[in-house]
Amino acid sequence: MANKEMKLDLPTFVRLAVAVALASCIASSACAADRLRIALLKTGTLSWEIALMKARGLDKEADLDIETTELASPEAGKIALQGGAADLIVSDWLWVARERALGDKLLFAPYSSALGAVMVGMGSPIHGIGDLPGHSLGVAGGSIDKNWLLIQAAARRSGIDLAATTRPQFGAPPLIAEKLAQGEFDAALEFWNYCADLEVRGFRRAIDMADVEKQLGATGPVSMTGYVFSEDFAASHAQALKRYFSAVASIHALLAQGPDAWGPIRAQLRLGDEATFALYRKRYLEGAARRPIAAEIADARALFRAIVEVGGKDLLGDVREFDTKLYYDSNLGE
Repeated sequence: MANKEMKLDLPTFVRLAVAVALASCIASSACAADRLRIALLKTGTLSWEIALMKARGLDKEADLDIETTELASPEAGKIALQGGAADLIVSDWLWVARERALGDKLLFAPYSSALGAVMVGMGSPIHGIGDLPGHSLGVAGGSIDKNWLLIQAAARRSGIDLAATTRPQFGAPPLIAEKLAQGEFDAALEFWNYCADLEVRGFRRAIDMADVEKQLGATGPVSMTGYVFSEDFAASHAQALKRYFSAVASIHALLAQGPDAWGPIRAQLRLGDEATFALYRKRYLEGAARRPIAAEIADARALFRAIVEVGGKDLLGDVREFDTKLYYDSNLGE
């Protein structure tokens, strides 16, 4: 009889034990990882950083459930963020400053200072901004792309109006690179990864955007691109963001140690040639954000003033002062 009663009570006991365990789990928030929804470009550096993070299990170690959505363009990412379909994207602080001026309270955490360069053929007479007038110039991106605004601002300080003297043509980065290779442009202002591809193909960097930034008052490499998210999300997910940025730092350290960790990335990007791989890796590591927030803010303010002179009201309306509150520091409050 006693054995019968034990058998009858066992399912009840199990159900109670499970219920207690679940209740304890929910109360301590230990069972559910924090979810981060990240919208990214399939070919962007963020996509393979996160892939490597998951392959190494760093997302699980950080107690994060990272969901990624691949998008076709940076504009699609902005729409996803503002429409509530994503928690984080990568964009530039210029866009964040513009949106904040319009009332959208977004925040920016530095990601990369890799910008690019003006690329030309080896025999080109172009060696600096002063050599650009009179030549055709392909520009990756649109008329308000940060690279184009920055180089225009630097040229103006020498009395040069690049928009009027170079016959700029805008387009997608791969298209601009191919047109330069085919001889349709005398020079091309390209993103950093396409610059690396062109360098291997026999082109050279005539004007490095890092040098342009210095001409405009920056004291070091400025992280023009960064993670963007809302103030509300930062307030409700402060610890999750802190753990995520720590995992990102671990990935950067891993990729900086040597080429071994680059295996999956190299395969994804089809970097079979050793020279191409070495240059791509070098340029990526050069752009990794590593400066203090205060230094980033000081230099961003200097660049902002120069950009406003070029973009005018079409770019930022009546805004003339840089909103330093757009920067997010995960170490604040420690």
